Amino acid sequence: MPKFCPNLSTMFTEHVFLDRFDAAADAGFQAVECQFPYAESAEAIEQKLLSNNLQLILHNLPAGDWGAGERGIACLPDRVEEFQEGVDQAIEYATLLGCKQLNLLAGLAPEGVSTGKINDTLLENLDYAAKALKPLGIRLLVEAINTQDVPGFFVNNTAQILSLMELLDTNCENCDNIFLQYDIYHMQIMEGNLTKTITDNLAKISHIQLADNPLRHEPGTGEINFPFLFKSLDELGYDGWIGCEYFPQADTVSGLDWLAPYLSND
Repeated sequence: MPKFCPNLSTMFTEHVFLDRFDAAADAGFQAVECQFPYAESAEAIEQKLLSNNLQLILHNLPAGDWGAGERGIACLPDRVEEFQEGVDQAIEYATLLGCKQLNLLAGLAPEGVSTGKINDTLLENLDYAAKALKPLGIRLLVEAINTQDVPGFFVNNTAQILSLMELLDTNCENCDNIFLQYDIYHMQIMEGNLTKTITDNLAKISHIQLADNPLRHEPGTGEINFPFLFKSLDELGYDGWIGCEYFPQADTVSGLDWLAPYLSND
């Protein structure tokens, strides 16, 4: 049976961030994820995890100035030092919080820079991050984002990530801790054919996220056949977590009916 964890950056937003851990536990979840934990101290988050007996499954590496529209800095040639500092910050949080997966957002392709230079920068940063995380037993995940919602996002399909991983396999001795973070919502928009793509690449997928399309609400509000997808994941033997990174149509708890058949079996 699939294991689900809410993304506390998009769900339970009726509460301030730290109180969302309590709300998630009260709703029956055993684990959570978030986009960026850095506005709170790692110690405060640790206390919330411990008091609610929750696991933290995933959070992102720092991604620049989110409020100003930045969506990652890993592909930006003039931000390499900042990226490396962000890796160090993410490690501080992940080690204290017991988080074994960190997600990388490549960012928007900068204007006036060749695709080759952007790609080389991203590869160098992937190499750096993977090597920093491996001794700690932390996986580095790479996520593709759709260019409908985020025009210009540099990494925007599964094949592109697989190509990056293949290059790193060839040129990096200690980068076998890089995996796909497969976001169902983004990839429904960019490529469709969800079940086949997951099936073909299951060994490279460490984490899955979901939201329905087109409005990024909970399953059952759009076009994606989630019961079929969840059944397929079971048949494939996927044993990772599925992060619920959606924006509830109304309040979070009233929109959890879709989860009832699965939550009690987590």
